[in-house]
Amino acid sequence: MKQMPKRKLDKGTLLRVIKYFFKSYPVLAPIMIVCILFQSVTATLPAIFLQKVIEAIDKWQPTSNWTEAVLEIRPLIILLATLYVLSIIAITTREQLMAYMTQGFLCKMRRQMFDGMQNLPIKYFDTHKHGDIMSYYTNDIDTLRQLVSQSLPSIIQSSVIVLCVLGIMLYYSIWMTLIVLLGVAIMLLVSGKIGGGSAKYFIRQQKAIGATEGFIQEMMNGQKVVKVFCHEEEAKSDFDKINESLYQDSYRANAYANMLGPIIMNIGNILYVLIAVAGGVFLAANVPNFSISGAAFSISIVVPFLNMTKQFTGNINQFSQQINSIVMGMAGASRVFSLMDETPEVDDGYVTLVNAEIKENGEIIETNKHTGHWAWKHPHQDGTLTYTLLEGDVRLTEVDFGYVEGKTVLHDVSVYAEPGQKVAFVGATGAGKTTITNLINRFYDIADGKVRYDGININKIKKSDLRKSLGIVLQDTNLFTGTVMDNIRYGNLEATDEECIAAAKLSGADTFITRLPDGYETLLTNNGSNLSGGQRQLIAIARAAVADPPVMILDEATSSIDTRTEAIVQRGMDKLMEGRTVFVIAHRLSTIMNSDVIMVLEKGRIIERGSHEQLLEQKGTYYQLYTGAFELE
Repeated sequence: MKQMPKRKLDKGTLLRVIKYFFKSYPVLAPIMIVCILFQSVTATLPAIFLQKVIEAIDKWQPTSNWTEAVLEIRPLIILLATLYVLSIIAITTREQLMAYMTQGFLCKMRRQMFDGMQNLPIKYFDTHKHGDIMSYYTNDIDTLRQLVSQSLPSIIQSSVIVLCVLGIMLYYSIWMTLIVLLGVAIMLLVSGKIGGGSAKYFIRQQKAIGATEGFIQEMMNGQKVVKVFCHEEEAKSDFDKINESLYQDSYRANAYANMLGPIIMNIGNILYVLIAVAGGVFLAANVPNFSISGAAFSISIVVPFLNMTKQFTGNINQFSQQINSIVMGMAGASRVFSLMDETPEVDDGYVTLVNAEIKENGEIIETNKHTGHWAWKHPHQDGTLTYTLLEGDVRLTEVDFGYVEGKTVLHDVSVYAEPGQKVAFVGATGAGKTTITNLINRFYDIADGKVRYDGININKIKKSDLRKSLGIVLQDTNLFTGTVMDNIRYGNLEATDEECIAAAKLSGADTFITRLPDGYETLLTNNGSNLSGGQRQLIAIARAAVADPPVMILDEATSSIDTRTEAIVQRGMDKLMEGRTVFVIAHRLSTIMNSDVIMVLEKGRIIERGSHEQLLEQKGTYYQLYTGAFELE
């Protein structure tokens, strides 16, 4: 049997949540705490009030002088009523502040999580389930909501009431207090045993929820594949296993938690009876009272003690019930903080991309206007600046790389792309074609070798500026919720409608866009599921075109387009590629025949390079691919 993780209340995470909350609301949070304290202290006053009333009645009863008794009780009633009115105000203020601050706190947490997520390297998303990441923003954040808005305030309130009631009980009778504390010790022992089992299953439940959401997200994205391969029954079976695990963890967690409350409550009821019996015995036997107040043992002490016992044990029960919620909240908080604490993408670059103007003497100067020319702005240690015209010269020299340390996937790869050249990569799946383009835009950093852009080591170029100079069309198209125009403008947020339409015409997308119900204002949802694969790809190409980058990377850009549409797109892409350095990855050799350089990759190595005609003359792997004697595997 798998050993269960030990119950552990992560104090560091709890303190971090509290510190984060108070830092978010340095003024309102203390006001809320004051309201909780005032409300808690006020809740303990009826015991004192009841003792004074019974004492007054008991004192004046032999003479039947009720007027004096009323005069003595009246100020107490007025004081208690006033405190209760103030308590209502405190409760109302607390609840309003709590609602405002909790939602604001969660909003800030989500914003910080999302902002941090945008700075994470691509590797993080390649190694984590997307559904599990989504769970951070839903289930884990919800546990934080319960922790901040319910559990922690309840813990504070219960603790204050317990301490105040304990002080009042000690003041009136130490003997009676010892009996109560004996019962509370039993309650805490039971709470520790049962609560421990509950807490560790709540932690497992939180992880199981993330795994379940991750699986469901995968199934939703791959539903067509599931149906095509008739994998429904296997998918159900896999889901049943994950769902069963979640059921078992949730069932045990809640079984323990639901059992704890009734047990603690009934121990409290037994303790109530014991206090009543003990009080009666003490009164009958005239047992001398031992107390801080020095008051004699009387009915005016026994009766309030019964109410204080109920209040004391009730808040102990409330306290023990919240421990599990806090443990579950800590499990959620730990996951949230794990995302927030992920190491962001490292960017040590200092060379930036600027608009450039070329003077008649050839001097390059920086300008705020878009001139159609770009330059690399290179600051030096002596305070001087040099500008290098962006031409699109990209060179990889003797590059080695592996996604996992110790497992190299690129071996001694050298690629030379001169400005305006079209460089194509051909090879079987896994040969390293896409990996090379990932290194050019620094989604990953090389293990050895050099990558230079216009003679500048790309490690010196700020990643945002480097990627701004690169346009990319991926094999897997991603469209976002919004209009067609919005999705095209994604490539350049400053582009006008006219520029977006021109980019669509260039890519060949305008033809089908104008036939949509609302044209360019047609709303796309669910990754453009209302469009065909080819249409989605055309919009992606238009998006790259409107960015107008000096270097283009086309990773199987026409893979989702039929042969007829490909001819239309190819004409537009030929115009798009004019004057630009272009890297093309393609299985269809017809799309790369006009490339200046074609490189054939095999198992991470470049085994052939040259133009279409040169490679045919070599009669090697490329020749075999072209003549059909060999197929990519």
